[in-house]
Amino acid sequence: MSPTSHAPRTSDGTTGARPGVTLVRTREALDRLVDRARTRTPHPTAPATTPEAPAVAEAPATAEAPATAEAPATAAPQLAVVMTMGALHEGHATLVRTARERVGRDGFVVVTVFVNPLQFGAGEDLDRYPRTLDADVRVAGEAGADAVFAPSVDEVYPGGEPQVRISAGPMGQRLEGASRPGHFDGMLTVVAKLLHLTRPDVAFFGQKDAQQLALIRRMVHDLAFRVEIVGVPTVREPDGLALSSRNRYLSPQERRTALALSAALFAARDRLAAQQALRARAETLPASPSRAEALSRLGESRAAADAHAVAQVAQHGPAGGADAVRAAARAVLDEAAKAEPPLVLDYLALVDPADFTEVPDDHTGDAVLLVAAKVGTTRLIDNLPLTFGAPA
Repeated sequence: MSPTSHAPRTSDGTTGARPGVTLVRTREALDRLVDRARTRTPHPTAPATTPEAPAVAEAPATAEAPATAEAPATAAPQLAVVMTMGALHEGHATLVRTARERVGRDGFVVVTVFVNPLQFGAGEDLDRYPRTLDADVRVAGEAGADAVFAPSVDEVYPGGEPQVRISAGPMGQRLEGASRPGHFDGMLTVVAKLLHLTRPDVAFFGQKDAQQLALIRRMVHDLAFRVEIVGVPTVREPDGLALSSRNRYLSPQERRTALALSAALFAARDRLAAQQALRARAETLPASPSRAEALSRLGESRAAADAHAVAQVAQHGPAGGADAVRAAARAVLDEAAKAEPPLVLDYLALVDPADFTEVPDDHTGDAVLLVAAKVGTTRLIDNLPLTFGAPA
């Protein structure tokens, strides 16, 4: 039985999957849906829809209703898209809720569900990637989506794989690109195609896939797409593990090992915070080596060590920097490599978000700490944005 056999087919080629959300399977039906969304009459006050309400109610416009500064009665509704490969979880729901809050009650939110074969390499998990369309439509609707576009492979790539694709360039060959050759070319190709098909004003992507998000932004800038790209912070489970459709593959023992990914990131964040706190103390309460030596003679070992550390920072700058942050993360991952089952590290990188090249030890400004590893047969990624303080 097909995933949508329970839902009645309508005359315009859409499927009424549940009240308030429409499941669309063809490009022609999507075109009609987007055209209607673009031309519908705005609500006079346009309050934002609450995250719990999956339906988007349309209220009739009246000539007497005053326009508001936030949403003038003559403004066209905004259209937002959230692109997914299905198996929706709370992380995806957060993207949809963020999109709904952004476009408001009169806006239109489309969720795409498409497992893109172009971004899976040989030996990757295309065949076992979870397909849960019924549940996906329910999650999308409850989070505030108006429509789910779930095309077949033939619908997206009529006649087979496209001969012309978008190249991710040098940034797409680093880190994830080096581990998964061709992955980002395939990802950008389908994102570009879905942007053309859905015609959004704004598109939402999770920051968990940091390199993907950076490349999409680069593509939109370089190729002059008329769409705003919004990154949404990573959603984590209570134990710190970043939400991912692949988490379901982990056994209980593998999940315990997998927690090292987020633990490594948090250890690095804490190391950076400690460095910057020490630096701040050195700037406001300078100490001298002589004070540290005097405290040591008095037996105040902890106070002496603290005074010595402050003095070192005051005289020579902060100890460590980016290298110390990397080392803090690597120490956690090295321990996880000894676990049973072990964590097999693919890469740990502290990079400049502009081009995903490694930052030097004296880096200041924004950076992203990324990690990728396998636990059992499951490959997981995670990252954390960090900001290194400016020099004194």
